[in-house]
Amino acid sequence: MKKIVIEGNHAVSYGAKAADVDVIAAYPITPQTQVVEKLSEMCASGELNAKFIKVESEHSAMAAVVGSSAAGARSFTATSSQGLLLMHEILHWSVGARLPIVLANINRAVGPPWNVWTDQNDSLSQRDVGMLQLYCESNQEVFDTMLHAFWVSEQLMLPSMIILDAFYLSHTCEIVEVMDADEARAFLPPYEPKHFLSPEKPKSFGNLTTPDFYYELRYQIDRDLRKALDLMKEADDRFEKLYGRSYGIIEEYRTDDADMLVVTSGTVTSTARTVIDELRDVGKRVGLVKMKLFRPFPTEDVRRILRRAEKVVVIDRNIGFSIGGIWAQEIKAALYNTNIDVPVFGFIAGIGGRDVTPRVIKEIIDQAEHMDVPDQDVYWIGVKNEQLHHTR
Repeated sequence: MKKIVIEGNHAVSYGAKAADVDVIAAYPITPQTQVVEKLSEMCASGELNAKFIKVESEHSAMAAVVGSSAAGARSFTATSSQGLLLMHEILHWSVGARLPIVLANINRAVGPPWNVWTDQNDSLSQRDVGMLQLYCESNQEVFDTMLHAFWVSEQLMLPSMIILDAFYLSHTCEIVEVMDADEARAFLPPYEPKHFLSPEKPKSFGNLTTPDFYYELRYQIDRDLRKALDLMKEADDRFEKLYGRSYGIIEEYRTDDADMLVVTSGTVTSTARTVIDELRDVGKRVGLVKMKLFRPFPTEDVRRILRRAEKVVVIDRNIGFSIGGIWAQEIKAALYNTNIDVPVFGFIAGIGGRDVTPRVIKEIIDQAEHMDVPDQDVYWIGVKNEQLHHTR
């Protein structure tokens, strides 16, 4: 293993190389482009022995890896924002065909208006297709999660999406310990599919299915996706034993005696840690809960952790219009119909790449401190002018 300074997009690229992928489908879109550019360089130089397929759209990129995965190849692609939305139809196909594709999505706001900066609505709008979703905080976590995702996907025969913030990670350089495929093989062995397309043993994928069988196939997807909760923990434990790094599906920070728990995902977590430390220094009992795994949703872990709090504050870098932040919705649903009676305060911050600074997080915590229970579904922090003009 060696330590190099790379941006988050290249942490994805090196992760795909360590996974020894067979096929890469590529279509550029800001801020994802450097992922496939670096992989194209690796393939051209012989550093990576993989088939690099240049396609005409993101829809075609996902369709290409569906074909390669069905043929038994370890397959990878990457995208952002509108590109992920264009893939939507084929995401369903990848799940229904039970293909262990890994897709890296660099979180970018969805237009219009046009915006290349970060928020989570592109990936979270795909929450019900049946893919695993894993949100990363650092470039090292991005690299490691690429290997986790391939291992879990190939155990379940379901695709995974790993997600990182545009620019805050994608274009920011950090020290990352990377490994080559030989070193990674102790964790991620070569892919050996049981079923794949072959002229020698003809099979079909995705044929017409009547109601007599379609229902059970959907049941099996739901059943097996839930197994990822334990498999992700197993992958994390194995990875820690081999390489000394662990993330968990949820991370707790200074939660043992906390009255208030702040729930974050992505790079907002790093800023929130600093704020938690500062507030602890002045006697405030505040803790942090970092959500890594969104699908399948870790309901039991959420209940176990949040039941200890007097208040829960969720910071969402996304919006479910008319109902509030999506992480907050999921957490409320997890706590519903239990004996856990803790108020959940949902705050929106950072949409469209707006900075979520320590001051913003302190303002959120201060506002929640001065209320016993929420008096509305969602609180928007830092709105500059409510009289915004809409130009047709």
